[in-house]
Amino acid sequence: MNIQMVLLPVFVQVGLTFALLFWMARARVGSIKRGETKMRDIALRQPAWPAKPTQVANCYQSQFELPLLFYVLVIFAWFTKQTDLIFLVMAWIFVVMRLVHAYIHTSSNHVPTRFNAFAVGAIVLLLMWIIFAVRILII
Repeated sequence: MNIQMVLLPVFVQVGLTFALLFWMARARVGSIKRGETKMRDIALRQPAWPAKPTQVANCYQSQFELPLLFYVLVIFAWFTKQTDLIFLVMAWIFVVMRLVHAYIHTSSNHVPTRFNAFAVGAIVLLLMWIIFAVRILII
């Protein structure tokens, strides 16, 4: 397994994170320019943003939660030579579920559907960690 194949899902996840960052910035600046939000009301991180900027910001924030475990696992798996086709397929499933989760989160925000996308990704990531741990511990 070459490094490009292993890192491509990571690059997509990082791309999602930056796309959400720029979208959040645009939404927040737009809200301030339109007068929907006053600087004094958000200066100390008060939750005074309108729904859409909050929705995008929450989605952005979630990219620093579960994906952190994904990043760490990719690093560990690469350095211990535990990346294979199963790992790669599961990595892509995780990243695709993060993309689906982000789409739902920033569009309809239908919580049951959003939760299902999150749960599938979380379960796949958990299985990745279990497989990795078993492989490392039985060596």
